[in-house]
Amino acid sequence: MNKDMSETLVYTGAQTKMGKLLRRYWVPVLLSSEIAEPDSPQVRVQIMGEKLLAFRDTDGKAGVIDEFCSHRGASLFFGRNEENGIRCSYHGVKFDRMGRCVDVPSAPQSCARMNIKGYPCIERGGIVWAYMGPADQVPDPVEIEWSSLPAEHVYISRRWQQTNYLQAMEGGIDTAHVSYVHRYEVDIDPLHQGTKALDYIKADGNVIFDIEKTPFGLSLFGRRNGEPDSYYWRITQWLFPWFTLIPPFGDHALAGHIWVPIDDYNCWVWSINFHSDKPLSAEERQALEQGRGIHAECDPVTLLPKANKSNDYLIDRVAQKEKRAYSGVFGFGMQDASLQESMGPIQNHEAENLLPTDKAIVMARRMLYEAALGLEKGVEPPALDASAQRVRAAGVLLDHDADPMQWAQQHLADGLGQARYSV
Repeated sequence: MNKDMSETLVYTGAQTKMGKLLRRYWVPVLLSSEIAEPDSPQVRVQIMGEKLLAFRDTDGKAGVIDEFCSHRGASLFFGRNEENGIRCSYHGVKFDRMGRCVDVPSAPQSCARMNIKGYPCIERGGIVWAYMGPADQVPDPVEIEWSSLPAEHVYISRRWQQTNYLQAMEGGIDTAHVSYVHRYEVDIDPLHQGTKALDYIKADGNVIFDIEKTPFGLSLFGRRNGEPDSYYWRITQWLFPWFTLIPPFGDHALAGHIWVPIDDYNCWVWSINFHSDKPLSAEERQALEQGRGIHAECDPVTLLPKANKSNDYLIDRVAQKEKRAYSGVFGFGMQDASLQESMGPIQNHEAENLLPTDKAIVMARRMLYEAALGLEKGVEPPALDASAQRVRAAGVLLDHDADPMQWAQQHLADGLGQARYSV
């Protein structure tokens, strides 16, 4: 990856090529539960370098607006959420959930020129999503499977990661690392243990990939040795521009991530577990709330994980030596984050030496880069048709001569139904 491609991909401010591309999609901003009640306290959130404020108005509708008042620049975090708007505590200027100025007590005639930025919002899957792109090009609402399931089927968390979104997302695309960094954690984590698939993953670190380019992004077919007459195929997806899907182990929950820039040096990592056909059990939900599986124990205000770079992720060298944690770091999320953050806030892409297992990363980079350049020339971005998101990850044993892409087309796309596939 050369300098131009790297700089195009990693910088996401409003006037950058990638920033303009990502703003053409619905952006997850915060959990609906973070602004649970009408007129409840507003919440600061930063997305792609923009300092924003999220709130729920008197009518119960979510709003995402610029944090700062257009009068003197005071933060509306200190304002009053009341009567269908945020009123600045400095001089009483008031804005509705779309950023429209609805009252200037000292100069009512000035309302029309006092508007601030406000973004359309929808709520799906317990998340407030905002559309930050051109007003006349709002895309279809997201249709990824977990976003339309009953709340009791799904658990979602978000955490702050101190890296550029790209290298964090590439860690989610790269499933070859599972055989190494997560090697021992899978034996003790309640969301993974007790399945035959773990034996295949640990026994065969030489995963071979076939990658299929699709209308939604990429399907990754990772082949490992299974039983004597079969291969174990781990089928995952990257959904343009920032979703990943993860198959279950046995009867455990399916999973996924979203990787959203906070700014060029930090990102939000959203982690999702769900059952398509039943509620999460009380035991599963308790484990997830405790930060197990792909989640992490975080500060409730900053969402910075308890294990972070300031304390070397609570690395345990004894556990590493005793083969209880491959890197000495515990927790899937922090095992990944520790390595991704060790690359620096923005990885030096020109210094890397890629391997065959990085094929999907190369393809994802190319798709993002070409889409960003294409948008500059007036070419519509890919995957705006949300119906293409109706796919599912899977783990399956197939005969040596079986075609995994054909199997996936028959079993993992279009409608989904109640089917689930896991080993």
